Amino acid sequence: MKLQLIKNPDISKKILYQVARVVYAETSASSLAVVEAMTSMINNISHVTGQEISAIVSDKRIFDSLNQDSVRHSLLNVPPINRGFQMCLRVAGRMLSGTLPDMCRGAIRFHHGDVLPEWARARGYILDIDEVLFYL
Repeated sequence: MKLQLIKNPDISKKILYQVARVVYAETSASSLAVVEAMTSMINNISHVTGQEISAIVSDKRIFDSLNQDSVRHSLLNVPPINRGFQMCLRVAGRMLSGTLPDMCRGAIRFHHGDVLPEWARARGYILDIDEVLFYL
């Protein structure tokens, strides 16, 4: 018996899961508000820079969880049946279909409350949800 690998030709599902995994890893799905804000920020970055969503959610400079040494990296492997991840999937689906309003007031940068990056010192944050700070 010869086995053949079958790949899903629907690339939108792949992007949906990429977005949801990164959003889950960065927010731990601690609340709907922070999940919507993080997902909106990804959309805002795409509109401002013209980058594809898939390139944004693969950027290690934006999302620390993509780095192997990040404390949030293991969250990328969340089981698909996790309730928080399911919430991230629904919100990512809304963003990809164009029905998610901007829930982060135009933000295109963020950091977690337990760190203060150099770039954030000269800026004022515009939104703080669950210890995630968003910036223009």
